[in-house]
Amino acid sequence: MLLDPFLRRIIRVGELIVTDASGKTSRYGSPDAQRAPVHLSFRDRRVPFDIMRAPSLGLAEAYMNGRADVGDDDILALIDLFRFNAAWEKQIDDGLNIGEHPWLRWLGRANSLRQSRQNVAHHYDLSDRLYDLFLDADKQYSCAYFTEDNAAQDIDRAQLDKKAHIAAKLHLKPGQKVLDIGCGWGGMALYLNRVADVDVLGITLSEEQLKVARRRAEEAGVSDRVRFELIDYRTLTGRFDRIVSVGMFEHVGVPHFRTYFAKVRELLTEDGVALIHTIGRMGPPSFTDSFTTKYIFPGGYIPALSETVAASERERLILSDCEVLRLHYGLTIEHWYERTGAAKDQIVALYDERFYRMWRFYLAGAMTAFRWGEMVNFQLQYVRDRRALPITRDYMAEAEKALLAKG
Repeated sequence: MLLDPFLRRIIRVGELIVTDASGKTSRYGSPDAQRAPVHLSFRDRRVPFDIMRAPSLGLAEAYMNGRADVGDDDILALIDLFRFNAAWEKQIDDGLNIGEHPWLRWLGRANSLRQSRQNVAHHYDLSDRLYDLFLDADKQYSCAYFTEDNAAQDIDRAQLDKKAHIAAKLHLKPGQKVLDIGCGWGGMALYLNRVADVDVLGITLSEEQLKVARRRAEEAGVSDRVRFELIDYRTLTGRFDRIVSVGMFEHVGVPHFRTYFAKVRELLTEDGVALIHTIGRMGPPSFTDSFTTKYIFPGGYIPALSETVAASERERLILSDCEVLRLHYGLTIEHWYERTGAAKDQIVALYDERFYRMWRFYLAGAMTAFRWGEMVNFQLQYVRDRRALPITRDYMAEAEKALLAKG
């Protein structure tokens, strides 16, 4: 089989059993007490060629279209097997991006004002019902904050802890003006207003998220203090005491990193504080795989810390604190993956079987990238003035404890 050398090189621990379109079965790897054998079947002879031509996209599309099947429909087991055998710490090439080139990190990432809105609509203007089915009650579509190294911790609690963790780093004071760049469905903005008595402007490029966020503010009776607008960050004017941005920097695009940080600096007051929460890479700058670009986040790019800080340094923003969340997003997505599986019938009814398979492939790939790949989360705190915050980090723990007591 065409894939034979590739699979023998990659799969060493754990068993992969592949049945091709002719019915021939091949085995790869070795038995592992911690992993059940994974069965992969190809329904037509073209599948191996498609995978070799573009591994991440070829396998994804074959699975989505029913041309490749996994035993018990456990796509997570298959992807996890590949990722585990090519863990980032082992310093080997996992082979999953054959044919990709580093310059792709620039291609398609221009993210003009018009393109940015289209890219956001592609993902975030999907049915609200879809997100209701797998997210927590507050619809936090970003990395939660787990205080224990296990996914048994309640996802709603972990997301609440994430909001408190971020709020503590903002060093908020009553009456301050806060900007939320990429506000999602409004959960963070509403939380900050509730626990810190601040006024918040949330901006988004998603019309569907905007509708939900505005409705939530009205229902909470705080629409006079928590406002939401359909605005690109590049066109915004004004000054804010605090800026928070959760899960938005991934959509900025490499060519716009300096523009983004220049705008953050422009919008911050002289003694202002910004907290940027973003997915990041442990390694050097890279590129976005073709499956993610085509089906999930067009225009998206996961930044390396080196290129992020290099851009902010050029705009004279001071990196006052940096935290790396290594395992938290993998635990978060594990909840989303399980909830998606439990809601299969509803998701298929909303869209179709192909969409359901695509979404599961996306979540499985993302989860394993945090389990074994190079993905982590960065929380980057910035100031314009080195004296804007207390001289030690003790204020963060004190504020977080107080915030958690408020629930």
